[in-house]
Amino acid sequence: MDRLKQIESFVSVATRGSLTAAAQVEGVAPAVMGRRIDALESRLGVKLLLRTTRRISLTHEGSAFLEDCQRLLVDFNNAEASVSAGGVKASGHLRITAPAGFGRRHVAPLVPEFLAEHPDVSISLNLSDRVVDISGEGFDCAVRVGDLPDSSLVSMRLADNRRLCVATPSYLKRAGTPQHPNELARHSCLMLSSDASQTRGWAFLVEGEVIYARPGGRLDCSDGQVLHDWCLAGLGLAWRSTWEVEADIQAGRLVAVLGAFAAPPNGIFVLIPQRKHLPLRVRLWIEFLKLNYGNEAYWRR
Repeated sequence: MDRLKQIESFVSVATRGSLTAAAQVEGVAPAVMGRRIDALESRLGVKLLLRTTRRISLTHEGSAFLEDCQRLLVDFNNAEASVSAGGVKASGHLRITAPAGFGRRHVAPLVPEFLAEHPDVSISLNLSDRVVDISGEGFDCAVRVGDLPDSSLVSMRLADNRRLCVATPSYLKRAGTPQHPNELARHSCLMLSSDASQTRGWAFLVEGEVIYARPGGRLDCSDGQVLHDWCLAGLGLAWRSTWEVEADIQAGRLVAVLGAFAAPPNGIFVLIPQRKHLPLRVRLWIEFLKLNYGNEAYWRR
């Protein structure tokens, strides 16, 4: 068991690039991880990791050993799963990160159901609007909404996401319904603050070209949920994602306008550090998200 724990610790440190990140995942002190690596290198008689105060890198021998260890751990986990009650059985700790607003509405509510199906899995959910360094901070996967920057991470599209211009029926009755994006300047538009992540403005497809509008208005906020609440209060037009307003549109609380100028959809994605040797709990979580997000009825609930 000590030998297996040493190997597991080596793989965790090597793939995350940090004793601290690996220790956080397991819930032990970084010094414990360091002692396991020291014991493994002493037993093998070879240096596997080059450690400095700033970074950890693999030696040539460490790189070759890492691939063999990853394969060994996958085979070991598969062997255990094959004889577990009910066949395939996920276990261990799953660390997930997601944007705050989307995560509150469409990740956190799914967690209890997933845990009920997989009682040997535990979950840490991080909700943050900053771009989290998945590998460096020890996360198993991230849910992201919108266009993805170039990255070494592996991404899988879970669903389309459209942005819609919406308002309450009472606002449209009072102020009129815009027929073209250039009419937005005459309306009360609820804008995301310029210091927030969405800086390009509202996207529309006009004569085959995507244009971005920042119509301005008396109200802006850095929190999208506040803009949503203001819109429901009839204070103006807002440009929101379908995941946020679909249920309101179905219920008649909001009306989508300028649909003829809707920009192409972006996506809802799950990102993982790498595809090889993906733990069973991560694979099952991704399939669980696909099952829910791929069902159109889910977004209308």
